[in-house]
Amino acid sequence: MENNGEEKKIILKNKKAYFDYTILETYEAGVELKGTEIKSIRQGRTSFKDSYIDARKGELYVINWNISPYEKGGYTNHDPERPKKLLLHKKEIKRLIGKISQKGLTLIPLSIYLKGKYLKMEIALATGKKKFDKREVLAKRDAQREMERALKRHYH
Repeated sequence: MENNGEEKKIILKNKKAYFDYTILETYEAGVELKGTEIKSIRQGRTSFKDSYIDARKGELYVINWNISPYEKGGYTNHDPERPKKLLLHKKEIKRLIGKISQKGLTLIPLSIYLKGKYLKMEIALATGKKKFDKREVLAKRDAQREMERALKRHYH
């Protein structure tokens, strides 16, 4: 069943991912959550700090993705740091596990969003950037800003 008419409501973006990594391919995955986790996520009480995706027993899991306990959850609350299973087709999982076994490739979470009533995660196959690559990105950004300022001054 396609959800074409439903828009994405982005809840969290991994802003550092584009700075620290070169994104090669992106995928959409479902996430297996426990009871109160979705309520905390809907409140925006979640963080990608230092999170990554790892293969365990032929499955993909998001590691270090923090979902704060739901304040009205009580004893039903979950462990905020527990590994969360990603839901993808078997063929995709096998392909991605093969890719991340290659040196230099990793899987990282890019964003989480609601698509209709379902929570989805955008994940990316990426390579880490070297320090000089990051400096180059910062230099380009500064140069672009400087050009925009100059143009603004010139035309005003």
